[in-house]
Amino acid sequence: MITVADVEAAAERIAGHVIKTPTVASPGLSALLGARVTAKLELLQRTGSFKVRGATAKLLGLGARERAAGVVAVSGGNHGIAVAVMAGALGIEATVVMPRSAPSRAVGIAETAGAHVVLADSMDGAFALLEEFTAKGLTLVHPFDDPVVIAAQGTVGLELAEDADELTDVLVSIGGGGLISGVAAALRARRPGVRIWGVETEGARAMSQALAAGGPVPVELSSVVSTLSAPTASQLTYEHVSALVTDVLTVSDAEAVRGTLDLAEHAKVWAEPAAGCLLPAARRVLERVGQDARLGLVVCGGNVTPADVDTWAEKFNLR
Repeated sequence: MITVADVEAAAERIAGHVIKTPTVASPGLSALLGARVTAKLELLQRTGSFKVRGATAKLLGLGARERAAGVVAVSGGNHGIAVAVMAGALGIEATVVMPRSAPSRAVGIAETAGAHVVLADSMDGAFALLEEFTAKGLTLVHPFDDPVVIAAQGTVGLELAEDADELTDVLVSIGGGGLISGVAAALRARRPGVRIWGVETEGARAMSQALAAGGPVPVELSSVVSTLSAPTASQLTYEHVSALVTDVLTVSDAEAVRGTLDLAEHAKVWAEPAAGCLLPAARRVLERVGQDARLGLVVCGGNVTPADVDTWAEKFNLR
């Protein structure tokens, strides 16, 4: 289990490479949900998501031999972008493995940053290719199963604790669980009374199924939200979530895309469905805890194009 001291050390390591993103009250979301809402705008982070925090911490910690050999990452989009951009900035060769379902924009950004992008037929297939590359001597920059990465993602929670007014409930999206594990570790230390809620989509339920099974299990992926589509949680993230998180809620893909549209209309931010899923989940949290709650939403990323959202909106009849 990582500690708040680990998160504080990570904050020092990545300072100067990432930005401290805004934490703001959202009148629009407060009116929409009928409760006070504070948004942590991590979609304004370098590379467009929180992922750059963990990628930077891992890359900065490599030894000379590891830097020379290069790194490999697997990603549904944002982690790949982060590793590609930061590896390029630090002069490290990077290979990024993505499923063919990954957003074309993410593939393009990773290639433009200088990474070698390999496409697999599925996310399961992308993870399976990792052994091939690590056997060649490349260092794995895992998207969530790494205490260095988790501690750096936890700096989001550290900033939220420092900058937000009083909060009762914080909602965080879950793919493999790295972000919520780090955020929960930081918030439990800095604001121990806050409840922390995870949010998944129905077709990417790695953490909720791990909680039901008593440990990580493979899951069948069907969500359009590729950035949350981990084929399994890890033992490390499972242990953090089971110990520190109040509950993990599940929403449909359609609700997540509707949330993206609502964030644009009411919060005036252009977020991806991995963040849009927080809004339907917030309504469920309010049903359980009451409208007097003071919500914190970690708006995790914004790497989505208008064409992507338009396609999903048509698919789910949300126009």
